[in-house]
Amino acid sequence: MRARRSTRRSSRRRPVSDSPAGRIGVLVMAYGTPASPDDVERYYTHIRHGRPPAPELLTELQDRYDAIGGISPLLATTRAQADGIAAALEEREPGRFVVGLGQKHSAPFIEDGVAELLGLGVERIIGLVLAPHYSTMSVAQYASRAVEAAGGRVPVSVVQSWHLEPGYLDLLAGYVRDAVAQVQDDGCEVLFTAHSLPVRILEAGDPYPDQLAETAAALADRAGVARWSVAWQSAGRTADPWIGPDVLDVLRERAAEGASAIVVCSCGFVADHLEVLYDLDIEAAGVADELGIAFARTASPNADPAFTDALATVVLDHVQAPA
Repeated sequence: MRARRSTRRSSRRRPVSDSPAGRIGVLVMAYGTPASPDDVERYYTHIRHGRPPAPELLTELQDRYDAIGGISPLLATTRAQADGIAAALEEREPGRFVVGLGQKHSAPFIEDGVAELLGLGVERIIGLVLAPHYSTMSVAQYASRAVEAAGGRVPVSVVQSWHLEPGYLDLLAGYVRDAVAQVQDDGCEVLFTAHSLPVRILEAGDPYPDQLAETAAALADRAGVARWSVAWQSAGRTADPWIGPDVLDVLRERAAEGASAIVVCSCGFVADHLEVLYDLDIEAAGVADELGIAFARTASPNADPAFTDALATVVLDHVQAPA
C-alpha cells in the first residue's frame, strides 16, 4: 500500500490572519475525529446527537482506536489537505483565496471555520467537503450548516460533488495499478467501496450509490481493470437496513466462488482513518487471510500534492461556473 509520490513541491498555507479583505474564502469541510483517546466519548456522543453511547459500544470503539495505535491520524491529515489546497490555489491565483477548516463532529467545527473566514472579511465562501460523492446525509448536511453559520452575511455555495474530477481519478487509478501488482494476480477483482448509508436515502432518489458506481467505472477503465464491482463498508449500528453488499460478505462470496485475490479501493474515502485502518486493514484483511485470499488495499490520497492540486481545480471550476 505504498503512496505514489509527486514531484510538485508542497508549501504550507499562509496563516489566515495574514489574509486581506476581499478574498474568496474556501471552507474545507470534513467529518472530524477524536483529538485524543480521552476525547473518544465526547466525539461518539456528538455523533449520536448528544446521546452518550452504551458502555459496551464505547469500549468497542476505544478498542478499535487502540488497534490502530491509540488515535486516528485523520485530524493531522485533514489539516495537511487544507494546507495543500491553499498552497495550490495560491500558486495558481496568488492572493485571491484564503482557506479555512470546519468539521462536522469535532473542533474546529464548521461554524468555527465560517466565523474565521467572516472575520477576515471574505466576500464569499465556497464550501468543499472532503468526500467525493453527494448525499443528503453527508454533503447536504455540511452545506446546510455552513449556510446557517454565515447567516446571510456573505454568499455561500458548496461544491455538490467531485467524484469524476480527472486528477482524482488519475491518482486513484495509479493506486489501483500498484495494489493489483502487489497481489501478483492479474485476474484479481477490484472492489470499489464507500461508507454505507441507510437504505432510506434511496427512496428520495439520493444520487450517492449512482455516483459511486460512476467513480468505480471510471477508475476501472483508467486502471485497465477487467473484473470489478462495488461494495459497501462501515455500516452503522442501527435498526435501519443499510446499503449493501457489505465488503466482508463479498469477500466470503468470492472465496466460495474460487477467487484467489481481491484488491479494495476505498474511493469513497480520501484519508487514512478508522474506517480504512481498522475496517479494511485489520478486519477485511483478517477475513481475507482466514479465507486464503491474497488481499491488498489501495493507498489513500491523504495530502498527496497531486490530490490537493485536483481539489484546487475543483474550487476554481466552481468559482468560474455560472451562478
